[in-house]
Amino acid sequence: MIEVKNLRKKFDETEVLKGVSTVLEKGKVNLIIGQSGSGKTVFLKSLLNVYLPTSGEILFDGKDINKMNREEKQQLRSEIGTLFQGSALFDSMTVQENIMFPLDMFTNLTYTEKRKRVQEVIARVHLENADKKYPSEISGGMQKRVAIARAIVNNPKYLFCDEPNSGLDPYTSNIIDDLLLEITKEYNTTTIINTHDMNSVMTIGEKIIYLRKGIKEWEGNKDILISANNQYLIDFVYSSELFKELRKYLIATNQTSIENIITKDE
Repeated sequence: MIEVKNLRKKFDETEVLKGVSTVLEKGKVNLIIGQSGSGKTVFLKSLLNVYLPTSGEILFDGKDINKMNREEKQQLRSEIGTLFQGSALFDSMTVQENIMFPLDMFTNLTYTEKRKRVQEVIARVHLENADKKYPSEISGGMQKRVAIARAIVNNPKYLFCDEPNSGLDPYTSNIIDDLLLEITKEYNTTTIINTHDMNSVMTIGEKIIYLRKGIKEWEGNKDILISANNQYLIDFVYSSELFKELRKYLIATNQTSIENIITKDE
């Protein structure tokens, strides 16, 4: 669990985060949404200690990251998995070598032990036949799965994802969403995802934090999102005609989420 208390961040005279408080829950997919310039990237980087807050607290299981010493921060980093927007794989390394990289950095495992762990997560993300290939030899969706495998190879307590569906087609995006949800439950991680993907919001948003102009405008989950009465949130989430019509249908049929419709139809 990560607890954020009255987080503020200024760059020169510009205050980007204006007293954000929330709890990012363990074993759940926590989504951070908002328009460009809303502060969500600064929020994510503050949680990762890339940016030092101007004021406020960020508590990882009760410990303030900004009061940790060097050794404590190093230990925390070993418990964090990160999935970058562009996958950020090393072009000169094979899939196996990319995934093994965090084990080389943060563990004293033997090569045999590291290879065994890599093969476990390769199987977990269904990439059994790609371990010897290079990133340029696999699809964008497969690259994303390699990045997920690398992020979870250390059995992280916390999993941070920045726009995991960026550049992917809708079908592949759904696969990535399902995988992230499954891994969150399987590893009981505190998963934090920055996203613009409204399909992700509707299907895996177990906790949703909507930032607007540096403040927490709304907080809830996908099941109460449909009936939310915050106009800023409604305008953001249902900005397309498709989602506007979807919301009308869900309200008219007393449904709470897309998942309920899928389950009912099946």
